[in-house]
Formats: sequence, C-alpha cells, structure tokens
Amino acid sequence: MLDACFLGPYGENDGLLEKLVVEFLRDHVYWRRNFHPEDPPAISTAAAQHSEYQAFEAKMRRELHQLSAALKKSVPFHSPRYIGHMTSDLLLPGIAAQILTLPYNPNNVTEDAAPVTVELEVKVGLQLAKMLGYVSDPDQPNCAFGHLSSGGTVANYQALRLALALKAFPVALLAAGVPELALPEDDWSAFNLHPHAVTALVEQWQQWLEAASPADRKHWQAKVREARIEHLGLTAFFAAHPTLKVPKVLVPITAHYSWSKGCKLLGLGRAQMELLPECGMRIDTAALEATLKRCQDEHQPVLLAVGVMGTTEYGTIDPIDALVAARERFSAQGFGFSVHVDAAWGGYLATLFRNEDGSLRTQAEVASGFNAFPTTEVYNAIAAIGETDSVTVDPHKLGYLPYGAGAFICRDHRAIGLLSEEADYVFHGSAKQDYMSRYRGLGQFIPEGSKSGAAVAGVYVTHKVLPLDHAHFGKLPAQTIHFTEIFHARALQFAHEMRDVVHAVVPFAPDSNLLCFALNPVGNHRVAQSNAFVSQLHDELRSDPSQPLQNKQFFGSATTLRPDVLGETETQRILNALGLDPATLHEDGGEKLMILRHTLMNPYLIDHTNGISYIDLYFEHLASRIRSLLTK
Repeated sequence: MLDACFLGPYGENDGLLEKLVVEFLRDHVYWRRNFHPEDPPAISTAAAQHSEYQAFEAKMRRELHQLSAALKKSVPFHSPRYIGHMTSDLLLPGIAAQILTLPYNPNNVTEDAAPVTVELEVKVGLQLAKMLGYVSDPDQPNCAFGHLSSGGTVANYQALRLALALKAFPVALLAAGVPELALPEDDWSAFNLHPHAVTALVEQWQQWLEAASPADRKHWQAKVREARIEHLGLTAFFAAHPTLKVPKVLVPITAHYSWSKGCKLLGLGRAQMELLPECGMRIDTAALEATLKRCQDEHQPVLLAVGVMGTTEYGTIDPIDALVAARERFSAQGFGFSVHVDAAWGGYLATLFRNEDGSLRTQAEVASGFNAFPTTEVYNAIAAIGETDSVTVDPHKLGYLPYGAGAFICRDHRAIGLLSEEADYVFHGSAKQDYMSRYRGLGQFIPEGSKSGAAVAGVYVTHKVLPLDHAHFGKLPAQTIHFTEIFHARALQFAHEMRDVVHAVVPFAPDSNLLCFALNPVGNHRVAQSNAFVSQLHDELRSDPSQPLQNKQFFGSATTLRPDVLGETETQRILNALGLDPATLHEDGGEKLMILRHTLMNPYLIDHTNGISYIDLYFEHLASRIRSLLTK
C-alpha cells in the first residue's frame, strides 16, 4: 500500500502525479469555460503572437528556471539518507489535492469565500477528533471541534486563548449578576471550576438567553460581555477581582518555545509560565503534584497544564494520564484547570491505537509486531488523550503533508463559542444551531483571518484516502516505529563495536520515531572537547548550500542535553556512561552536551527489494567519519 502513497525517493511515481495534475488542471479549465459559456473569451487567441506577450512569457520562464535551479540546493527530505529534522517525503493525495485546489484560491475565513473548503476544514477537525478519542459525531451535544492553523505554534496560542476564556467566564457571569443560573458563591470558586463544569455553564447561559425576551437578552448579553476578560483586558479584569491572581501555565521543561511566545502574546507574561521538572525527559509526576499543591496553598490559580506527546528534541511522551488524574483530584477540591496535549509531533501515532470504528485498541493489539512499543507508560498516556481538554497536532509533520498545516482540536465544541468574534462585513445571518452551519463563519473562532483552503483540501483528502486508524494511515507510523526499533538496536551494536574508539550512548529509549545518540572519544573527559567532536560530525551531516548535495552521504540534526533539564541524577548517569567529568560542564561557558538527533520518518529506510539498509549504511558512514576525525 505504501508504495502508491509517495512520489518516491527516486521519483518512481512521477507518472501517477503528472497524470493527476494534468487531469485536474484540464478539469479546472473546463469549469472556467462552462461557468457562463455565453461570455466571450477575454483573452484573444491572437494574444500569444504579440511581442509583449512573448517577452512576458520568456521572462517568466527564465525566472521559473532560475527558481527551479536554486531549489536543487534544497534539503532532500524525500531521501532515506535524510534522517534529520521532522520532515520527510509528502503523501501524494495531499500534494495532488492541494495542487488541484490552488487555482480555485479558497479563503477559509468564511463560506462566502470558500463554500467548499470551509466545510472540509470542519470535517478535518472531526477526523482528527476521532483519531484522538474525542466525540466526533456532530449530532452529539458534546462533539469536539477542530480547525487548521499555519502550524503547531498558532494552535498552542489557541489552546491558551480557550483555556483563559473558560477560566474567566464564570467570574464574568458572577460579576454581571445574571439571575437564575447556578453560579459559584465567590470569585475564587468561579475562577477554579473544572473546565467541563464551565462548558456546562456556557450551555446553560445560552439556553437561558434563548428563553429570555429580546430586550432582556440584549441587556444581559451586554452586561456579561462588559464583564469578560476579553473585553476588559488582563489589567482591568484582575483589578476588578482583587482576590484573584493572574493564573500560571504549567509546561514541561522540554516544552516547545511557542509556549513562552504564547504567554507573552496573550499578555500573561513569561513569568507566569512555570517549568515542570523532568524524569527521563518526561514530566516528573511527583513534581507536578507538588507544584499543584503549592499553587493551591498559595491561592495561585493554574490556567493550563501541558503534556507533550513527542518532544521536539527527543520524541518522548509525557504521562498525559497523570495530568488528567491530577486535574480530577484538584478540581474536586475546588482547584480546577485545563489539560492540553501538545502533540504537534506525535499526534498521528494515535492512529496505531484506534480501530476503524474509533474505539481504543488494547495494549497487546498495538504492541503486536513491535519489540518494545508501546511501553505501558506510553500506552496509558495516549489512551488518556480523549479525556483532555484540547490537543495540538501538526499534519505537516507525521501527517506527511505540505507546510503549513497545524491543527487545534478541543474536546467539546460548546466551549469554542467563548472565542467568537463578530465582523459584520464577513459574518452575517442568524445564529444556527446545526453543527456544520455554525462553523461556516470559521474566522469568528480562530486566531487567523484569511487562510488557505488548498491546505485544508490536502489534509481532508489524505484522511479520506488513508483513514486515521491502525488499518490504514497507521501502517505508515507503524513502519517507522519498526525502523526506529531496528535503528535503536543498531545503535547499541555500534556502541559495542566502537567501544575502543568512542563511547556511544542512547540517552533515552525512544517513545516514538525519534532517537538521540551521544558520542565521546575514548580517553577524553572534557565536555567541551566532546562537544567540538560531535559538532564536527554534525557539520558533515547538516545541509550546506555552498556544496553539492551529492557530497553528503547522510543528513542529520543535532540537539543538546542540559543539566537544568536533565536534573542531577540523569546528568551524572549520561556523563558517566560517556566517560565525561561533570565538573567540566561549566568550562568555556558551555553547560550543555551536544548530541546527534535522528528523526526516522522515511518509510524506505530499508529497501528489501534491493537488499539495502540505509540504517546499516548510516552507521558504517558514522564509524568511518569518527575514525577519520580521530586520526586527524
């Protein structure tokens, strides 16, 4: 099945892609010609004979040829020799659907500008919701809602926006004095409800408004709007409620920098982001518990607790089930907060955990065919996603789709109404209760305005061709997890074979299809010297536009291990295994250890037809380069 999914490392499926592009370009032209066939052609058939026309065509061709030539210096993501960052070859359905849609130029801000692809975007949200374990039936009142964004960064911003809206809305209802609703008695209780309770309160508020007279409805809508944090801003809101503090955002110390950017953008401030310690590059659950208890004792509200499903550097997966359990325990004590999963990298691994009907597979079923995946911890973490409040997923990573296609999905669509923004020139018509109709004015609810409908088409069609379950799309990540286990075993073999030359360590067993490798020459005890050595290796693995691509045998990436992230115990373990003196960490202002990082996305790392293992070739190349560097 996978052989038909990609253009291929050698362009093997060029005929298929060319046939699709030509077929649907012609189809688009026929659509134009038949829109109003009584209209005469605006461009004369003789236009192509004019000198200015020909000069324009020549100039356009020249610039396109120059662009095409320049792009040959691009990173060869398609090749099984590329094992660097989080990208690989692209799925043909996504490429073809995006190319097909581009000439129509839909703008997914509203159905007025994109009557087809806005609906597709709402359906993409439901496709992803089902993959994650959320309710995905629009006829159910607690159905999830999702939309695409330019990437995971903007999706994380949306998570912060929604969490803050949920946190503050009950306080606004209380301040406005809305009658007949079952509201908490004070600001603290209102500000610390369970997010599910807030969603229920939003629903009650909407029902109360519908039952009110038009005059009362207008009156109370205005009073609540004027009391909301979105209207007042942070400064005025907290000045009006002096018993409340600006809430904290709890993120793992390995979290993506978009969370820092998001706290600044939302006006919370970087100081309100608290980093949770790690244990084995996964959230330390004891530290999480202690942090929440301290915040509760200090009357310091928590807005959001974030778990990462596939860290950017190491691919590790946080104990999402522990975050959910903590939310339930503390909410029962009147200290509620939301739980968000940043699954920008690992989201599509959830396909391995889903049956075709969307139900959860057992751990034994998922583990069939693998050596170690998933561990019980990883299984429990991914199984708990459906109980979280929102998730970020990047189709342009493990979804194998073109940039930029991130996605935000929230557990219950009723909460998303708190983010609604009215713009009369874009959104109009009466409010409709039908799920699909409600979100046709998509721009009301999302951070972005104008956005590409072509990207949406690529995601939607891919999910239709490869449904998001283990029997279809799941075969792709399953292949890469299998290769990661082979790569891991080969790394350990390499460490044994090269033990007289270099200390080689896999710092953390992989939770997903990303693996790091730490190296230090035998006899060296200084971290700075180890970093210089790994930096030289990385120089030969990274993209260099000044050299022909063919000079590179393999492409890889690098990252660092830092004591402030690792903690003392883990730092000592890794440095000892590498033969490095921890006291040298602070020499030359370093305070970090450079390591190689491998992202194993390509489904052709082992070519059984031709008997080639690019994994073996990589380690042979690495051994050769290490020996060469040490000889020098």
